[in-house]
Amino acid sequence: MSSSPGIKPPEHVDMMYISIETAIAVASVLGNVLVVLVVCVNRALRNTTFSFIVSLAVADIAVGVLVIPLAIIISLGFSTQFYTCLFLSCLLLIITQSSILSLLAIAIDRYLRVKIPTRYSTIVTQGRAYVAVCLCWILAFLTGLVPMIGWNNLDAQRNLSVSSDIVCEFTTVMRMDYMVYFNFFGWVVVPLSIMIALYAEIFRVIRRQLNRRAEATCDRERYFRKELKLAKSLALVLFLFVVCWLPIHIMNCIIFFCPECHVPKFAMYIGIFMSHVNSALNPLVYAFRIKRFRITLIQITRRCMLCKPAEPTPCPSSKPALTEKVDK
Repeated sequence: MSSSPGIKPPEHVDMMYISIETAIAVASVLGNVLVVLVVCVNRALRNTTFSFIVSLAVADIAVGVLVIPLAIIISLGFSTQFYTCLFLSCLLLIITQSSILSLLAIAIDRYLRVKIPTRYSTIVTQGRAYVAVCLCWILAFLTGLVPMIGWNNLDAQRNLSVSSDIVCEFTTVMRMDYMVYFNFFGWVVVPLSIMIALYAEIFRVIRRQLNRRAEATCDRERYFRKELKLAKSLALVLFLFVVCWLPIHIMNCIIFFCPECHVPKFAMYIGIFMSHVNSALNPLVYAFRIKRFRITLIQITRRCMLCKPAEPTPCPSSKPALTEKVDK
């Protein structure tokens, strides 16, 4: 098999890696494009929470369009200049960071919704939600581009000038102390700890409100039961994120704290797979756990893929009105 100039011939393990990554990329893009489409089509889903869910979906689309192709290119060990390779590696971190910050924004939004339900609509407006989404992405870019301003491995390449070509690999350009202390401990562990605490408080408040039978009204109980169901779905999204991303970060910690320890290439690939497949899982959670999302998705499928007109749904059309009443 011939290879392009500047790229080493792929091994059998590399070809398996590329094939699986391509499948994950396609699933991630298609699934999350549907998420954005569902929110655009269904007016009942155009609220502050789903603004953050769309932000998360955009990050997951970027995983399929940018991160996975870049990861494949980097895995092939193509030759390029140091800062070009470093910038491509930073893009991977930016997308990851935007996902974490979107999850944090969702957790804060749900916390405010159950903690101050009567004042929520005046404090958390759609405009402020858009500002929060922009801030998440700006912060993701700032933290992800930190290696470009000096926290990188250029000093480790002793006889290397800035214009010299290197074999582009993530660990060649990225310093592990940045990945472990700054990226993992600072911008993964801390936000995840905050999110876990927020969801624990969300469930505590909802359970306490549902147990107040004497004070409960029909609308109030319906409101908190709806919040409980959505909180469980979004907590599941968070749980899947933790399960999928922890392995690769743990392996980075092993490489950093135990330099003599050898992490097999196959294990590293599995860790990368898990981090990327997380982007394809979120649409499945929404489809199976959120009824309004599922109904709209079925309508879009019937209309676009099966070329059938959308069936009238009298039940859902009257239900959002009740939901809006309960939400206020």
